[in-house]
Amino acid sequence: MKLGTFSVLVLALLGAPAMAGEAGETLFVDSCSGCHQLAGAGQAGLAPPLTDKALWTGLGPRGTDYIAGVMMGGLTGTITAAGQKYIGLAMPPQDWMTDEEMQAVADYVLNDLNGLGLDIPVETFAALRQAPPSHSALRALRKEAIP
Repeated sequence: MKLGTFSVLVLALLGAPAMAGEAGETLFVDSCSGCHQLAGAGQAGLAPPLTDKALWTGLGPRGTDYIAGVMMGGLTGTITAAGQKYIGLAMPPQDWMTDEEMQAVADYVLNDLNGLGLDIPVETFAALRQAPPSHSALRALRKEAIP
């Protein structure tokens, strides 16, 4: 069966979301799961869980700003996640990834792991390359979400 150009284009567009989700999961497994574990469960004393309902609910739509800021600038200091204190946290920036790769990972964490239905534009990462948020600003945002 021969496919016309229009059919190929339609199939490519219909397959794009699934491919984007797969790319985000693959990048997460390759780059993030060593600390945050598969499915974002976290690792006690090392890396907080990324499937923290209280955090994401508290952040609401600001969840996109938070995850993009942490990915672009990293996060150090002390935080509490799911009732556990992480002291001396040292997440390195992931700014070696392209904006599209960071968007795919963020989408995977926000939507596939947490079911939030949040869209994060790729331009968010491009803007943060110019001026990433401070670690204290990110910790403050987190503290506002979970007082």
